[in-house]
Amino acid sequence: MPNAALMALTSPLLIGEVPEDALSSVEAPLVAVEPMLEFAPEARSRSPSVSVLSLHWSLAAAQAQPLPQDQTIETAQESDGDEDQAEEPGEDDPNVIVVTGAYGPPAGDPIAAINEESYRITQQLDNVLVEPMAYAYRDGLPGPIRDGLGNFVQNLGEPNNALNFLLQGKFGKAFETLGRLLINTTLGLGGLIDIAEKPGIGLPYRRNGFGNTLGYYGVGGGPYLYLPITGATNARDLVGSGLDQLFLPTVIGAPFNQIEFTAPYFVISNLDSRLEFDAELARIDDTIDPYAARRDSYLYRRAKEIAELKGEEPPEPPAIMEEVDGTGDFADPPEVDEEEQFVPPIDQGGEPDESIAAPANPLIITKPD
Repeated sequence: MPNAALMALTSPLLIGEVPEDALSSVEAPLVAVEPMLEFAPEARSRSPSVSVLSLHWSLAAAQAQPLPQDQTIETAQESDGDEDQAEEPGEDDPNVIVVTGAYGPPAGDPIAAINEESYRITQQLDNVLVEPMAYAYRDGLPGPIRDGLGNFVQNLGEPNNALNFLLQGKFGKAFETLGRLLINTTLGLGGLIDIAEKPGIGLPYRRNGFGNTLGYYGVGGGPYLYLPITGATNARDLVGSGLDQLFLPTVIGAPFNQIEFTAPYFVISNLDSRLEFDAELARIDDTIDPYAARRDSYLYRRAKEIAELKGEEPPEPPAIMEEVDGTGDFADPPEVDEEEQFVPPIDQGGEPDESIAAPANPLIITKPD
């Protein structure tokens, strides 16, 4: 049993003294310890009862047992009188090692296993169907036509945006949104051209919805969900999105309640959204855990949007946001035109030749001493 022999040889140095009954199963001779002592001569003078890291031997057996959630394992130095009994550890005992751990779904994602499987299936469908359709839509239509269709769909959402600004008590933004709707519907040929954002008018597009209104009045997000069509969402935003979709068919009626209109509207809206987040989705796919990156980025942005609506301080972004946003240490290095690089010549004295004009930010290379 070479594995048992190796455990017996190394365990005194790693996890304390070996019980006598543990050596009965060791078939290899223990004289093999001698070369180890020659490697560390100072160990010869140590007392046999002294170990490098004194842990109770029962820790080795405890590691093989499943731990309940949030269980704390406490191990103490063995008592001198009884090797099978550990001393009662105290809070200030320097020999106490406390190991804590938790498992299970993270907070806010109670059905993580279901959501992760839904995410996996959705990504497969995206790779096979949605992404090729989005690229065909982008490359197959001229830019002005594609932009016009996107502006038209965006303009149809302005009444819902304005209503939610009114419900949130933000009357200035509500009237600006109504002004955008009026200008783009008339001067912008039914919303095909976004005239309102042009210089001289300067009314920016602001997306809003019932999910924001519910959050503004204190409704929590609830459990995180990842649905095949909707994508990343939570219970509150799922209800809010449903109300947003029902606004035009319910309040205005025809033609917004007819399949001939709603189907193209749905397709164009989702293709535009897919293209808008294409670069971000690619960065998420490159992370070590794409599902967790998608979840954490969504929950952070929604919390930030709700906090800004309330005029509160936004939460601290999670570390993954640097990777998702392409900022910080994860940002792509700037592209450098090789033709614009300049390395000034160096004379024998190690100084650059000042007779040659250098650009504003030259790459200086000095001759090593």
